[in-house]
Order: sequence, then structure tokens, then C-alpha cells
Amino acid sequence: MKLALALAVLMSVALPAYAQSLGEKTGVNAIVGRSPSTMDFVTELALSDMFETKSSELAAVRGDQKARDFAATMIEDHQKSSSELSLIVKPHIDKTPLPSKLDKGHQARIDKLKKLDGAEFTKAYFKEQVAAHEAAVSLLERYRKSGSDADLKAFAEKLLPGIRHHLEMAKSSVS
Repeated sequence: MKLALALAVLMSVALPAYAQSLGEKTGVNAIVGRSPSTMDFVTELALSDMFETKSSELAAVRGDQKARDFAATMIEDHQKSSSELSLIVKPHIDKTPLPSKLDKGHQARIDKLKKLDGAEFTKAYFKEQVAAHEAAVSLLERYRKSGSDADLKAFAEKLLPGIRHHLEMAKSSVS
């Protein structure tokens, strides 16, 4: 027990500056409804946008017409929110750097999608979009409610209706 506690403390200190906190990374914060730290919020939101854009770029090539239409909306909307997030974070970039590539978990999900085609791809793509948008809604709601940065709280508030709409669109496409 002492070893596990010591290891957890060491891991939390040794994580790179842009890494998520253990609570956010494991999903514990979402389960208990705890607001993410500003750094975790920015990191998770940036990764979410990157994942939804990259998976949608795949759908634009591999999916059926419904997936391609949905993907076009995802690419446009998530590139826009990524740009807006960059502008908000830019003055604080030393404290809260944006990730430049997907983390291992998101990349593994992209790699799995790359192995699929046709109806199998489309079904997996929409399931991934549902999961990604459910996580994004949770992240945005939790930060909007209790986050520490006023600009980012306002940004979360602004994004929520669109992300909820994306979620409903994705859910209606899962068969």
C-alpha cells in the first residue's frame, strides 16, 4: 500500500508539463463530476478536437455518404474550435501548452479505424464519435461549472450546444 501511494505521488510529479492529471487521465474526475484543472481541460479539449478531426478525415475517404457528410461537419467545426482554443491559450502557452500530436490512447483508436473499410468502418466511426462527444460534453460541462479560467469557462459554455448537437447526430447514426 505504501509503495502504491509512493508510486502515485512520483508519477504525478514526474509527468510532463502538458500531461493530464491522474484523475482526469483515468476518468475518475468525470465519474465524480470534478472539474478538470485548466491544464487538463486544455489538453483534453485539444486532443478531442484532434481525434475528431483525424477520424473524420478517415471517414471522408472510407465511410458511406452519411459518414462523409457528418465527417465534413466534424472537420470544419473541430478545426474552428481548435483555432479558437489556440487563441485563448496563446497568452498562457508556457503554462498550458497545447499537445502537438495525439496521445497513445487516441492514436490507438485511429489506428484501429484505419484497419476498417465500408460498413464496418462506418459503424466503428460513429461509435467512436459518440464516445468522443460524450467525453467532450462531460469535460465542457465540468469546466464550465467549476473551472478556474474565466475565458476558458466562457469558451466551454459557447462550445457546449454544438458538441451536444454533434453527439445527437452521432447517436442517431449508430445502428
